[in-house]
Amino acid sequence: MTFEYTDYEPYDFANRRHIGPSPAEMEAMLKVVGADSLDAFINSTVPASIRQKAPLEWGPAMTERQALDALRETADMNRNLVSLIGQGYHGTITPPVIQRNILENPAWYTAYTPYQPEISQGRLEALLNFQTMIADLTGLDVASASLLDEATAAAEAMAMAHRVAKAKRDVFFVDENCHPQTIAVIRTRAEPLGWSVVVGDPFADLDATAVFGAIVQYPGTYGHVRDFGDVIAALHRTDAIAIMAADPLSLALLRTPGEMGADIAIGSAQRLGVPMGYGGPHAAFMAVKDAHKRAMPGRLVGVSVDSRGNRAYRLALQTREQHIRREKATSNICTAQVLLAVMAAMYGVFHGPSGIKAIAQRVHQRAVLLTAGLEKLGYKVEPDAFFDTVTVEVGRLQRVILDAAVAGGVNLRQIGNDRIGISVDERTRPGNIETVWRAFGGDMTVDEFPLTYRLPEKLLRNTAYMTHPVFHMNRAESEMTRYMRRLSDRDLALDRSMIPLGSCTMKLNATAEMLPITWPEFAELHPFVPADQALGYKALIDDLCAKLCQITGFDAVSMQPNSGAQGEYAGLLTIRAYHRENGGAERDVCLIPTSAHGTNPASAQMAGMKVVPVRTAENGDIDVGDFRAKAEQHGERLAACMITYPSTHGVFERRVAELCDIVHAHGGQVYLDGANMNALVGLARPGDFGADVCHLNLHKTFCIPHGGGGPGMGPIGVKAHLVPHLPGHPATGGEAGPVSAAPYGSPSILPISWSYCLMMGGAGLTQATKVAILNANYIARRLRDAYPVLYAAENGRVAHECILDTRILQEKAGVSVDDIAKRLIDCGFHAPTMSFPVPGTLMIEPTESETKAELDRFCDAMLAIREEARAIEEGRSDRLDNPLKNAPHTVEDLVGEWNRSYSREQACFPPGAFRVDKYWAPVNRVDNVYGDRNLVCSCPPMEDYQEAAE
Repeated sequence: MTFEYTDYEPYDFANRRHIGPSPAEMEAMLKVVGADSLDAFINSTVPASIRQKAPLEWGPAMTERQALDALRETADMNRNLVSLIGQGYHGTITPPVIQRNILENPAWYTAYTPYQPEISQGRLEALLNFQTMIADLTGLDVASASLLDEATAAAEAMAMAHRVAKAKRDVFFVDENCHPQTIAVIRTRAEPLGWSVVVGDPFADLDATAVFGAIVQYPGTYGHVRDFGDVIAALHRTDAIAIMAADPLSLALLRTPGEMGADIAIGSAQRLGVPMGYGGPHAAFMAVKDAHKRAMPGRLVGVSVDSRGNRAYRLALQTREQHIRREKATSNICTAQVLLAVMAAMYGVFHGPSGIKAIAQRVHQRAVLLTAGLEKLGYKVEPDAFFDTVTVEVGRLQRVILDAAVAGGVNLRQIGNDRIGISVDERTRPGNIETVWRAFGGDMTVDEFPLTYRLPEKLLRNTAYMTHPVFHMNRAESEMTRYMRRLSDRDLALDRSMIPLGSCTMKLNATAEMLPITWPEFAELHPFVPADQALGYKALIDDLCAKLCQITGFDAVSMQPNSGAQGEYAGLLTIRAYHRENGGAERDVCLIPTSAHGTNPASAQMAGMKVVPVRTAENGDIDVGDFRAKAEQHGERLAACMITYPSTHGVFERRVAELCDIVHAHGGQVYLDGANMNALVGLARPGDFGADVCHLNLHKTFCIPHGGGGPGMGPIGVKAHLVPHLPGHPATGGEAGPVSAAPYGSPSILPISWSYCLMMGGAGLTQATKVAILNANYIARRLRDAYPVLYAAENGRVAHECILDTRILQEKAGVSVDDIAKRLIDCGFHAPTMSFPVPGTLMIEPTESETKAELDRFCDAMLAIREEARAIEEGRSDRLDNPLKNAPHTVEDLVGEWNRSYSREQACFPPGAFRVDKYWAPVNRVDNVYGDRNLVCSCPPMEDYQEAAE
């Protein structure tokens, strides 16, 4: 018997890895939307006036193996030395059980921000653990659920201090012992807002009567451990706010910021089990006194109850304040660092307080050991009191010592021209210490020195921390694994179902793309290593930037912004700097459509611009007449406009180039919000139809996972005239100030986007865009008879997302958009984006990743929900006692007394829900009002956990 050879490629770029529908499914979908072919469909949907002329081309698409080989070659170009540089970044050991079950687990990294609390209980509990740990370590009352990095957290703390301080002044004091990148980011944030920044010694140079607040570093960047109690008391006597940037590991041994009287503490949780990754992503933290908790930026997890009275977690208070307050928002934060905060929290659970203290003691003892050896060699070492960092005066020997250390496999910190900084961390071994001694000219062994302490007695911590039972659980790996599994089972992520969130682009994060981020050559590099040790990162970043330039039509890309909102802010600062350089310092008006993302006006306000809203036309487009009138009215002061394309309403506006021309005619610059870039890649380039700057959400269009609400990356592309004004950094130079702590934002996740581009190729990326648009139009066509599609082009086409008008259900049946969202949970789906940009609507974006079967399952669920609402309209179902009002239903609804007017089967197994692999929400509908009125933001008693598990 003979067999005919069949040529088979399991992951053909055109239809299998990232593109869900098969060719046969696409053909069926095209028939539904009324198109003969995919190309004919795209030609009828995307305006010819903006279509790019040349295809994307950078060689053929790679197979997974080819891409991984290319990544391995690139990783090998990096030199992974032991880095004792410090400056806010430290070697750490990620427990393998956390690396495998959190960082490498799609149940955790593919989840969305927990705006739907009923399907986010696992992440929310993990974040509550993080908040509890940080509040305990800092000695303050309330901690938030993470910020982007330490430097931006410091800038946020400064802005918060200006809001809450009774002292109405515009000067902010910065400790000269803060990390250089922190000082630089604070300056960047303060300048557009008209605040002065004074840097100096808080014990000698601080005039508390002249400032609204001050920040000090504890321990300092050069190692000093100081008692700031008197400094803080002086600030309080003048109604100013005291902020401490603290190292969380040191707080296991040192007196807390709270005990010193600090109002706010910030810092980085990186060294709590999160690799350095050449600078990120890492979870920053903020903790505050109880009096200030309602003024905190970012996200705060609180404890509430569900409709049965059971404990339930939710995001509390100011969670999306920028979408509500817009240009009056005090922060533009939209992305946090949830995945990394979860890792840090699990590190705390894994080690417990005794383990954290033991690690801190070991780090300190080895720093003392290192110092004793250097002193024996005759070097002057400062300070006398330190935790893990010392500074050594070496004079003209600096370069010789640094080079000798590198030759021995160790990086040290260059300070000025005559000093060297050394920071010991969790990974430091005795052999590393001996290598450092040899670089300084010594030949000693660690056995020659006793283990002692050099912490000041009056600053030793004597208060308990991490007392909650969750930090004292049995740390057997079996128990840790099961705990993390239990939490992940309470969530609904992309590994379970489609997440059809409009504007959020929840697409597949392919496994092959995720593999390299934990390779040591990418994960363990310090962000300030010598350039010749990071050649692999340079090659990767340069090539990814070149590909993004080709995709967007821009001339350069800055990788520094580590979120989309940070990209907006950085882009507007770039425009602002350009105007000032060219005699346009008076230009401070930014035109923003009323339909824009809430981060747009918030970012403009932070960049020192005045927001002028522009009306939206009846068809969802920007009102060109109003836009032109506003541009003419503010012509001499027009700095920029911010537009989203395709529009936030899910439509390809035909007159986008005209809008750009209007702005340019009045001397302004065009900022294009790249949140919807997934509808443009390979089809149209913002740089060609008039945009001057655009941010790209790599965590949307280019496959970096959302991670439950972060990490993110928001690099900006700019035209040539703006290149000189891109963000700079103390470590790399540049005229403008930085917006993030690290030169390249969160570079350790960039291999994901790079490998996505490599494996898709230009043709594959273009195909993905076409299918994303097809999938959205297929959903719109299937559902439009049940739910009016609010906005579409003249021919009925939408872009990559569509808005369904559900307000008629509220009018006729009393069914709110929230009721629909909760009922979708019963069907096994995350809700689409609710009430944005139009209240009472659902914005749906399926992405190209979803198969026709999944799209049909979602449509079946939505159609069934419409019929349940119709039953209420027609009096066949009670207006209050019905499956929509009582959703979501839990396992508890299957047992006990049932006195509702509909069956248990209808409640728990609606169309779309799987019978065997049914997703069960762990709680019924969460009471948001109760949670805000009874704000609890730390872990509840452990017996509650036991009750919830039973």
